[in-house]
Amino acid sequence: MAKQNVAEQFVDILTRAGVKRLYGVVGDSLNPVVDAVRRNSAIDWIHVRHEETAAFAASAEAQITGGLAACAGSCGPGNLHLINGLYDAHRSMAPVLALASHIPSSEIGLGFFQETHPDRLFAECSHYSEMISSPQQMPRLLQTAIQNAVGRSGVSVVTLPGDIADLPAPEQAAETALVTSRPTVRPGDAEIDRLVEMIDEAGKVTLFCGSGTAGAHAEVMEFAGKVKSPVGHALRGKEWIQYDNPYDVGMSGLLGYGAAYEATHECDLLILLGTDFPYNAFLPDDVKIVQVDIRPEHLGRRSKLDLAVWGDVRETLRCLIPRVKEKKNRRFLDRMLKKHADALEGVVKAYTRKVEKHTPIHPEYVASVLDEVASDDAVFTVDTGMCNVWAARYISPNGRRRVIGSFSHGSMANALPMAIGAQFTDRKRQVVSMSGDGGFSMLMGDFLTLVQYDLPVKVVLFNNSSLGMVELEMLVAGLPSYGTANRNPDFAAVARACGAYGVRVEKPKDLPGALKDAFKHKGPALVDVVTDPNALSIPPKIKAEMVTGFALSASKMVLDGGVGRMLQMARSNLRNVPRF
Repeated sequence: MAKQNVAEQFVDILTRAGVKRLYGVVGDSLNPVVDAVRRNSAIDWIHVRHEETAAFAASAEAQITGGLAACAGSCGPGNLHLINGLYDAHRSMAPVLALASHIPSSEIGLGFFQETHPDRLFAECSHYSEMISSPQQMPRLLQTAIQNAVGRSGVSVVTLPGDIADLPAPEQAAETALVTSRPTVRPGDAEIDRLVEMIDEAGKVTLFCGSGTAGAHAEVMEFAGKVKSPVGHALRGKEWIQYDNPYDVGMSGLLGYGAAYEATHECDLLILLGTDFPYNAFLPDDVKIVQVDIRPEHLGRRSKLDLAVWGDVRETLRCLIPRVKEKKNRRFLDRMLKKHADALEGVVKAYTRKVEKHTPIHPEYVASVLDEVASDDAVFTVDTGMCNVWAARYISPNGRRRVIGSFSHGSMANALPMAIGAQFTDRKRQVVSMSGDGGFSMLMGDFLTLVQYDLPVKVVLFNNSSLGMVELEMLVAGLPSYGTANRNPDFAAVARACGAYGVRVEKPKDLPGALKDAFKHKGPALVDVVTDPNALSIPPKIKAEMVTGFALSASKMVLDGGVGRMLQMARSNLRNVPRF
């Protein structure tokens, strides 16, 4: 058997860790690794048009599968392009291994062509960032990087000079068993005892849920039913906790709606479950707060806590449910459910008047039709900006759908690249990119990646010819909009020129049929929907300190809400609520 080189050993270890694809753009310093991928049937090289896309795609794949995903960039500018997508993956707690290839090892530190220092550059957006400077560091260094990415849920970066990658791997190198999944963590007895006391003492309890409630839907519902608690959620908690939820009071935060804000402020005890909700201005400062999180560094960094509980949400609730006393009084819960339904009734009216006839098309109408037409197990990838608002308020979760976006990092242009990674995990599953025209055009070159691999991603383009969220930020600051207008082409024609299906929609009556036809198409498709640039949105509860870097206006052109099918759920939850 021929002796392996370092690149071949590197690729073999990736496949042992479950990596099936390596997203990237080829380049000279990467050649040994790319060639090793070519000769290994267990892994594919996915040729994207921009390395930022590679990192976003790997992030989405990791979030869909829960396993390790990988991307790569060549020396200097190549791997520098990874950095934005890696920041997003790291803040989304997606296990991603990034290979940053490097200049020849003998030239490091001498100002060589394309020289950077990747092991330093990626330190802030990774748990682990180290350089392989000798073959003898393999395979231990790569194994350590994998364990960090998987075990700590985030990014690891391995820097590998091209000449080192081509050297013989060390003989009889120890290869340890790899950690490819994370354990559950149960809180200590003292914390559970104290939390049971606090819950039993509180008259009114509210749960506020984030992405850490993934896999804990049944436990959250059972616990909320026992303590008669309203259940609100952050944006990243929406897909895990909103469906089949008779205690739902909506979402708090800058994109919020419903009665979640009131429920978190009018309770006696607020329990934050698996959320690193960043907007502390929306959290109360005069109620008792408990936070439960698997990441101890998250505890207490957003609000002052009365109790910090380090543990997995599901395991914590399993400890609590048999021990807490069942509350008989559901007056607070019923009052919040009614407030929630009333709030949704009010905002829906703004979007139901002649919406099927309004031109340019209301983006809310596009999102609501999309919600109806899309598959029950669709994956939605969502651009940052106003698309976040429409997804938050109109895409209905059901336990099978996924909604992925740059919800913590807040990057433009994430939706299309994430759709690429999501679609590669399952070509038969419907993947929909909810793209804004600004985000789509920023990384539009990777629409060609859909065509090259015949990925059946459906891009629904909310085309208002502007950077809508930025215009809103300028409005709140009292500034005229400047530099926000986009002079766009006919994106449907661009899609057709690329070899994909493309259709442009300018009239509301044409929208349902256009979406259905695009979704029936077996390959990549783009629906370019011309939307109203004046359709903007604001949070339901506003104070001056909440709007830094976001949006607020008393202008009549800024409409307050729109919530799609969530109103139906809120109405159904009121059936057992007494009249006030």
